[in-house]
Amino acid sequence: MGRGRLPARLGLGCCVLLLLLPLLLGRSGGLGSPGTTPPPRGPWAEEQGPVPERAPRGRARYEAAKKHLGAVGALSKQYWQYLACKVWQEGCEEEEKEKEERELLPFPGWGFPLVGQDYLEILSAWYCSFGKCCETGDCRIVNNITGLEADLSGQLHGQHLAKAVVVRAVQGFLQSPRPHKALVLSFHGWSGTGKNFVARMVASHLFRDGLKSDCVRVFISLFHFPHHKYMDSYKAQLQRQISETVQRCRQSLFIFDEAEKLHSSLLDAIKPFMAPHNKGQADHQRSIFLFLSNLGGNTINEVALDFWRAGRAREEISMDVLEQRLRLELQEAAENSYAHSHLLRENLIDFLVPFLPLEYHHVRLCARDAFLARGLPYTEATLDDVAQMMVFVPKEEKLFSAQGCKSVPQRINYFLP
Repeated sequence: MGRGRLPARLGLGCCVLLLLLPLLLGRSGGLGSPGTTPPPRGPWAEEQGPVPERAPRGRARYEAAKKHLGAVGALSKQYWQYLACKVWQEGCEEEEKEKEERELLPFPGWGFPLVGQDYLEILSAWYCSFGKCCETGDCRIVNNITGLEADLSGQLHGQHLAKAVVVRAVQGFLQSPRPHKALVLSFHGWSGTGKNFVARMVASHLFRDGLKSDCVRVFISLFHFPHHKYMDSYKAQLQRQISETVQRCRQSLFIFDEAEKLHSSLLDAIKPFMAPHNKGQADHQRSIFLFLSNLGGNTINEVALDFWRAGRAREEISMDVLEQRLRLELQEAAENSYAHSHLLRENLIDFLVPFLPLEYHHVRLCARDAFLARGLPYTEATLDDVAQMMVFVPKEEKLFSAQGCKSVPQRINYFLP
């Protein structure tokens, strides 16, 4: 073992020993039982002399406890060999040799059968929960679809279509035993309607470390790929980063923000990772790609406005109504060299996810959430004050927030005591 790891492992070893000791003693019924006198201990033990022969039950318990305590050292050694092999990939040859020797014994000794290898697996899993130690590179994949659905229902306002499509798509993909391709979702709508919020929520419910996970990569077009003259370099870097991630992780998530601004050569670099899986190619089946774009926002808003003018609830808007018009706008974008539209033309996008414009009462809910997230008090009047600070369009109806809820967390600072 390396010196850098030794203090941490010794600390963990003490915890493991304390966990195992009650089990060791518990198997013998403890050092004593009600109504019996335990063997003498401490400096007076020698004066008391040996346990008299007339107390066979006391001697039996004493000998059993002595054997159990003596087994702790051997068990600890075996456990550390096992843990070092499973977690740090050290000493595996010695662990395998001792495992074979244990299997040759005619009876279970004071090895793993004492507490069961299942218990050791649990302890190893417990240790792994504090860091990435799985063979795949990330043992902190949680895939909490129930939590995702609940949080989308409680925290994502005014987006009944996005909630339904995202949950159904992600759940179906993760439950599929052998998906034929990566899952590709394309989020569309005005700024501040919840696209980034949902992407972060997907990451946090699929991976315990959320966006900080080694299996999650986020790319912002103008931030990561700002100069067209360096596109060849960007392309090579992007391919390498995606390839390394899918090789390291049995499940990966890639988020591309401002996707409509991706250069066509960058799209060429990532298309192979989203295409159907063929024999002989690297397995990218468990990858999820999220593309976030403002493209299509005007079409989505027009549909929402038409429903409002017709006196129909926005919840009546269906994917059948939106999808065709949204696809037409995306196809028209190809004339302006928006690489994002090529994903649609080559049928690489599995689901278009529309984000509707937010109304006044949605902004109030966002303000309420912002106060609650910071543990601050608020009143209904304060929520109205925050919402009234936003700009609403169209000019006549003043129905939709031009910025959605994007600046709400900052605006509540004006109302702090």
